[in-house]
Amino acid sequence: MKCVRAALASFFLAGVSLEAYPAQSAVCLLEPRQTVELASPVTGLLAQVNVARGETIRKGQVLAALDVRAEQAAAELARFRAQQRGPVELAERKVAFSRQRFERRQAMAAERLIPEQERDDAEAELRLAESELRVANEERQSARLELAQHDAQLALRTLLSPFDGVVVAQLAYPGEVVEPGSTGKGILKIAQLDPLRVHVVLQKEAFGTINAGDVIDVVPEIPAGARYSARAVSVDRLIDAASGTFVVLLELPNPELAIPAGVKCRAVLSPTSAPAQ
Repeated sequence: MKCVRAALASFFLAGVSLEAYPAQSAVCLLEPRQTVELASPVTGLLAQVNVARGETIRKGQVLAALDVRAEQAAAELARFRAQQRGPVELAERKVAFSRQRFERRQAMAAERLIPEQERDDAEAELRLAESELRVANEERQSARLELAQHDAQLALRTLLSPFDGVVVAQLAYPGEVVEPGSTGKGILKIAQLDPLRVHVVLQKEAFGTINAGDVIDVVPEIPAGARYSARAVSVDRLIDAASGTFVVLLELPNPELAIPAGVKCRAVLSPTSAPAQ
């Protein structure tokens, strides 16, 4: 916040005459809606970066990827274990055979053709086969969960764009080892430029004259002579005691990215608004 106020203050120190702007106006700054430094959530070797500085990007686009050869091999092994049917089919056939044998022994024991011990042995064999089938199914389910875990780990090694925007800077290059955490190195810095955020600083006397949802005209430094309509999305409820100012945030549509971020502007206020600065 202090950096923004300092940047806006330099607008006046640069010798810009306020007479060129409407009396009912306030100094403002055009900023990206959000700026993000993309970093890897896991440690690995950076294999590729698919975009360059200044390039426009789309939400969901693959921007960079780490080396995945070891993780890919582990995922393929887990996929094979998850898809194999042999152990389950073997256990199912064993259960079917044991059930038939138990039913025959049970019928023969009822007619006293065999000792009851043989029937009990056949029943125990059936219960054991059923347990082996449960173990086989559980192992297959465990393999499926392991496959999902490996797929999730693979996904972490691919960096996707979280929004439409532009690449501001490339911070790492293929061949470098990247790692997560505060000490880790980012890979790309990207910014969302549609819509732009307009940072307006007003004197405390203007408090209450602008509400969220109000439409305010914005006149940027460049392009020269341009004037745009922005909508108020946030109004500070706390006034900065040191400067006697508060901040209003506007959103300015920028679908063609024709309006650059990082330039100063003037917000033309309504006639009921108190003069700012």
